[in-house]
Amino acid sequence: MSPGSKDAIFDVLVVGLGPVGSLGAILFAEAGLKVAAIEKDADVYTLPRAVNLDGEIIRALQPIGLAATVKKMMQPLRCGERVGFANAKREWLFGVDAQPMGSNGWQPANMFDQPELEAFLRRTALSHANVTTYIGYEMTRFFDDSGHVTVRARGPDHEVTLKAHYLVACDGANSPTRKALGIDWLDLGYDQDWLVVDVEMIKPHLLPNEVLQVCDPDRIHTYVATKDPYRRWEFQLNAGETAGHMLMQETIHDLLGSWTPRDTYNIRRAAVYQFHAAIADKWQVGHIFLAGDAAHQTPPFLGQGMNTGMRDVINLAWKLPLVLNGICAPSLLDTYHTERRDHAHDLVSWAVDMGQLMQHLAATEAAERDGKEPPTMGQNSRKSGYGQGREQPPIRSGAVLIEQVSNEGVTGYLLPQPVVRDLKGAEVRFDEFIGAHFAIISHGVAHFDESNLELIDALQIKVIDISVLQLARGKFPDSLRAGGALLLRPDRLVFGHTDASISLDSLLERFAEAIKFSKSA
Repeated sequence: MSPGSKDAIFDVLVVGLGPVGSLGAILFAEAGLKVAAIEKDADVYTLPRAVNLDGEIIRALQPIGLAATVKKMMQPLRCGERVGFANAKREWLFGVDAQPMGSNGWQPANMFDQPELEAFLRRTALSHANVTTYIGYEMTRFFDDSGHVTVRARGPDHEVTLKAHYLVACDGANSPTRKALGIDWLDLGYDQDWLVVDVEMIKPHLLPNEVLQVCDPDRIHTYVATKDPYRRWEFQLNAGETAGHMLMQETIHDLLGSWTPRDTYNIRRAAVYQFHAAIADKWQVGHIFLAGDAAHQTPPFLGQGMNTGMRDVINLAWKLPLVLNGICAPSLLDTYHTERRDHAHDLVSWAVDMGQLMQHLAATEAAERDGKEPPTMGQNSRKSGYGQGREQPPIRSGAVLIEQVSNEGVTGYLLPQPVVRDLKGAEVRFDEFIGAHFAIISHGVAHFDESNLELIDALQIKVIDISVLQLARGKFPDSLRAGGALLLRPDRLVFGHTDASISLDSLLERFAEAIKFSKSA
């Protein structure tokens, strides 16, 4: 949608229309909010960056009808493909095999080409009736006062002044918004220079369909079988090496020479980056939020940089409408910082642990090769590796029943999405029964006091009895035994569940308190 009236006050102003900002604009608009979006670059960046999309993110697109379209852009990890660690000879050490369907109801890891996905998300945002876009505009100043944010942005021919109740800054790792707010980084202790090389395969080749962290003492590196016909390598720079040397064509060809012949590929991109591990000290200042790379930076070993940013806007997409519509108090938005910062911190720390594990495995192989005593593992636990017992972290604070959160629980985690058969025998993913709503999921008819009807009506909470559904694939949590119930947030995270000490009515009361529900809204 083209720019609107200069006097309009938008609900949300999104700065930056990369994949995170574009998804945020779409989700906010689908929730009925009036959105303005500013993007300084007229065109989508044409070279690859992120390459992996979690099934969790595809799941988040189900309620707005985009999951199937995005899925067509994905290449799931191929059947029999592995993700894990290898020694200098590329002999398998440990890891996991590809799974056809994960707990979110979609293939867990999906390779994609970022220019294709990002262009789709931007087009979808630009064409939405609730989104007013300012492409080619760059925010120059902003003010947070009088209950809204005022932004000045310079375009190709003139400057505009925009007003919004809230601003979401998705303006990248060098975020001008974060810098203007004086927000510092919390450094998690990983700063390493790496060469990243993306290629297009142009001839038949023998490259494996795997993701390998190669713990070679001579040079730690990563190989990723991305979406066909593309492949990626990441090479850690050794002591004394310079970016200029690593970016020389002959250097790159030499590094790839042991993987595939020079005439089998064309180089799409080669760049030297310093991988960082850092979290912003603050994610919210007044009516302004940081999201995506503006709020967190991570080494790429888990493939969670873009996915983590998308979780940020998914989190805001159900909270902002509740506040703007007067259903919940503005203090609900305080939970954004507490929920997302801790969750991102856990994932970035895990990526750092994985990098340290790679270094440890390389050092161990070097010691064995030289006949020396191998180093002790120390904090570099093997559990940092793929499939070694470490899972996605839960939400540990915020709008969640905190006392129920544990490392192997249900509360604070995404509810698994099985495929079920409805009463007519049709197979559907379970979320299709919920849409973009809160839900009470029970095994058997759910009974609650009339005092909770106002909450249920105001939030349009779906009440679903799974005892009438038949599982086709996947499963529900064991806590949903006969008579049990849980409360589900729109982002599919479980707020809490009933047990011997918590009835459904008390669960609803705790929920109303946690989300700052305004009675008689």
